[in-house]
Amino acid sequence: MSYKSSKKRTALQHAGRFINRELSWLAFNNRVLEEAGNKRNPLLERVHFLSISATNLDEFMMVRVAGLLDHVRMGTTLLSDDGLTPQAQIERINERIGAIVRQQQKCWTKLRAELKESGINILERAALSKDDIHWLASYFAENVYPVLTPIAIDPAHPFPFLPNLGIAQLFLFTRGAKKEEQIAVLPFPPKLPRFIALPATGKKKTKIQRFVRLEDIIELNWEALFPRAVKIASTLLRIVRDSDLEVEEEAEDLVRHFERAVKRRRRGRVIRIKIASPTPQRLVQFLLTQMQIESEDVISTQGMIGLSTLAELYDLPRPDLKFTPYSVRFPERITDYGGDCFAAIEAKDFIVHHPFESFDVVVQFLRQAAADKDVIAIKQTLYRTSHDSPIVQALIEAAEAGKSVTAVVELKARFDEEANIKWARDLERAGAQVVYGFVHLKTHCKLSLVTRRVEGKLRTYMHFGTGNYHPATAKVYTDLSFFTCDQAACHDVAQLFNFLTGYTTPKLLTKLVIAPRSMRATLIKLIEAEVAMAKAGRPAQIWAKMNALVDPEIIDALYAASQARVKIDLIVRGICCLKPGVAKLSENIRVKSIVGRFLEHSRIFCFGAGHGLPSPNAKVYIGSADWMPRNFDWRVEAMMPIENPTVHAQVMSQIMVANIKDEKNSWVLQPGGEYVRVPFTEKSFSAHEYFMNNPSLSGRGKALKKTKSAFEDLYKLRKK
Repeated sequence: MSYKSSKKRTALQHAGRFINRELSWLAFNNRVLEEAGNKRNPLLERVHFLSISATNLDEFMMVRVAGLLDHVRMGTTLLSDDGLTPQAQIERINERIGAIVRQQQKCWTKLRAELKESGINILERAALSKDDIHWLASYFAENVYPVLTPIAIDPAHPFPFLPNLGIAQLFLFTRGAKKEEQIAVLPFPPKLPRFIALPATGKKKTKIQRFVRLEDIIELNWEALFPRAVKIASTLLRIVRDSDLEVEEEAEDLVRHFERAVKRRRRGRVIRIKIASPTPQRLVQFLLTQMQIESEDVISTQGMIGLSTLAELYDLPRPDLKFTPYSVRFPERITDYGGDCFAAIEAKDFIVHHPFESFDVVVQFLRQAAADKDVIAIKQTLYRTSHDSPIVQALIEAAEAGKSVTAVVELKARFDEEANIKWARDLERAGAQVVYGFVHLKTHCKLSLVTRRVEGKLRTYMHFGTGNYHPATAKVYTDLSFFTCDQAACHDVAQLFNFLTGYTTPKLLTKLVIAPRSMRATLIKLIEAEVAMAKAGRPAQIWAKMNALVDPEIIDALYAASQARVKIDLIVRGICCLKPGVAKLSENIRVKSIVGRFLEHSRIFCFGAGHGLPSPNAKVYIGSADWMPRNFDWRVEAMMPIENPTVHAQVMSQIMVANIKDEKNSWVLQPGGEYVRVPFTEKSFSAHEYFMNNPSLSGRGKALKKTKSAFEDLYKLRKK
């Protein structure tokens, strides 16, 4: 059976087989938004979820909607996998986005009332006292006025450039004896806070925190900006621009090209303008003319513009309104060896489960490599990392100590291009070899390779991750860090690094599976092997966990497996284009999404191989790739088999079983594409709570004895 997809599909061939990719993503963002309304979450965490949903929607419009609009403008009629033209997708997307935006504003209205009850009061101008207004006038004069640049629009003053995600106020007023109408634009400086704290007053001084939004302060003091003018109307607006980067095929200097491209992105074509409702038609028409956009590109919003800035409120020192902190564990395997990472890895492979176990172990691994006199070389991929990255600092220290350091820095990591360019320059100055990968492929695999001289021979140690080398996101993303000095696996990774730096095609890989070379084909063979087991009357089962499932060839292979009675459980956090539970197509496939306190990010794939899952004989892989065409065809990705018995059991029998059993954070995908939250009570099982409260995955001795009973409990839950 061939699973090759065709670019010339017709709507008839598509009917009922796939869920639209963009609509599935919007459904995921709606699940994030639902967490903002989930009263089981602490109040400021709910505000944070609302902020995240708004940020997600911005990025969706900046990239996905922008791309579809380009297709519409070019007259492209190529159908999506579910049979929709770009124009048809835009129409459905606009309808869904409108509903999400309205839901976001309703959510903010409710949260604002609850914040007030909890001592955080976001005041409207009408609720301000004379003392408040007087204080704000002084604050405006000292902290706001000096950095504002009002621009009156006339032939000598054209409409100013407003940056992507920039907020501005638009004023319509008259001035002078002739009372001629004038329009002025006031861009908000990006460094100004959106919420300004008022001084506490009265008996509730220690209990109530009061805030005023920046736009309200400006409205109160607008006459200082436009003296002797008579205001007719004003409105708030926010710009969303096309922010996808195109890579020139002949770009000789990739770094310089991306430095220019990042600057161009700030000036990308306007995709959407959000304006406060009501706005006079005169101002709306003015924006349409100045921005050269259509009326459908303007979204009128009743409520707060720019909900992503609610992240400022989350930073308030109110621990009573946030998740209860939990104790992040440092891997016992390392502490058992006195903090010596190399000794621990030499003893046996081990895995670390972030964020429940500290990301500091990865940092310590590289710091030890930088300081160890026997280490002679370090190779590292960098896709995303923090602005004050301890990973990069360790590499710099290693290079300055005379070690051979090679860093493969991915310049095409969306929205992190500027940070990666900076780190690349810093590494080069320290003496590291910096490679920027391929022009048309993103280097997305997460690998560290350390070569060390031991008793006169070279030994290699490897870190293989499912997530980025980013200490901040490692506190909220669930990911896996696998450490090994298995020389076959390390040799495979060394070949992959040679491919990245020297374009040398890897040969005879014994363990590592890579994209774009063979990952899709390998996964399809693994799925087909389960089909063969089912036909032979043996147990046939697949468990897979990922962020997105889009690839039509993989989906068709899963459909074929379902029809052969292979039992398939998929945990797909975000986009899922597969339709589960459809008669005669996917009756044996179940799909769930986990959305909760932590962002599920690890990719884990388990194949029964003729044994019921979980089984010590199953094939288990971890990887960096979601099952999407871009990961298989346009990225350098890696997938590693887990063969150590202890690690194998930890990944499959603890992590995967817990995720499958989860009830408190789970949504089940229905055949029609909608998601239904799993009913739960306070006693229901939560994978996140389980891992916060259970022993370290990488522990030894007593810790592993404790987890044995946990495994058994999860087996029982799974059978139910």
